[in-house]
Amino acid sequence: MIELENIVVKFGDFVALHNINVKVKEGEFFTFLGPSGCGKTTTLRTITGFVEPVEGTVKVKGVDITNMPIEKRNIGIVFQSYALFPSMTVRNNIAFGLKIQKLSKHEINQRVEAIAKKVDLDEELLDRAVSQLSGGQQQRVAIARALVTEPSIICMDEPLSNLDAKLRVQLRNELKKMQRDFGITTIYVTHDQEEALTLSDRIAVFNKGNIEQIGTPNEIYNRSASAFVCNFIGDINHLDKQIVKDIGLDTNKHHHIRLERLRINTEQNDDNELQIIGIVQSREYYGLYIKYTIQSGDSTLKAVEKNDGINLLDVGEQVTIGIHKKDIMSYDINDNLEEVDA
Repeated sequence: MIELENIVVKFGDFVALHNINVKVKEGEFFTFLGPSGCGKTTTLRTITGFVEPVEGTVKVKGVDITNMPIEKRNIGIVFQSYALFPSMTVRNNIAFGLKIQKLSKHEINQRVEAIAKKVDLDEELLDRAVSQLSGGQQQRVAIARALVTEPSIICMDEPLSNLDAKLRVQLRNELKKMQRDFGITTIYVTHDQEEALTLSDRIAVFNKGNIEQIGTPNEIYNRSASAFVCNFIGDINHLDKQIVKDIGLDTNKHHHIRLERLRINTEQNDDNELQIIGIVQSREYYGLYIKYTIQSGDSTLKAVEKNDGINLLDVGEQVTIGIHKKDIMSYDINDNLEEVDA
């Protein structure tokens, strides 16, 4: 459906994208994920036509659109700021692209009302000014405006980042449902790992203008291709040399384990599991689960346990921690462990 081949983008002497290659399938929800300044939005803008690469091609359904004008690409766009016209009504905002296409007033009204219903915008909102709407309603207007022209692709750049946490989760679920219902190929940009994991069919993880890994959420999380991906996606423990040595792994590599893979106060599985003694240093209560920080010698480990409401570990309590070889992700020592904050 969408194919980026050897895309290079420069701003002056600065190389923003290094040889980017991506293939997005028809109907797929594909997410560009990474910290600020990593190249994900630049890649999106290259697809939509706002940025022109110095090398490489952008193809849609086999057609080269690299130099095609923005308005001829048939791509719907939802910006981070929504880019709505605040003094115009909801109806006129949604109808904007249709008026450019010079459709009849009757057809414009029909299509505006039909798309508003599909994105759960009440009919009585259509004649209100956009400035009178809540953040969630404005986001629906932006999506309706992007979809009403019936594009083959929709691109979304951090569309939930301006909303509060509760509304963000609610609209995240609605976004995925809408995308499934419309069956539209979607490119989604975010720095939020949880958002990427819950929404996406596949994810491309960006770092400094390069793609570190492309895969399903499960592959990205459980089989991270690099130390950067491993540390950027979710919380992680970096195992120190003593634990690495005790479990029989190569001490000349980085070794990491996810928090939920540590087993607390359980019997040893087999000879491939190392069990160590530790003391609970702190406890964080999240409702569904509890996160513990445990000190074992010079090692500080974090672990999560499902909250059953009964078996809470107390600060100062001694525990055993099970670490199994199969749960450890290992990387070459020269695989750069950089700052990965979004």
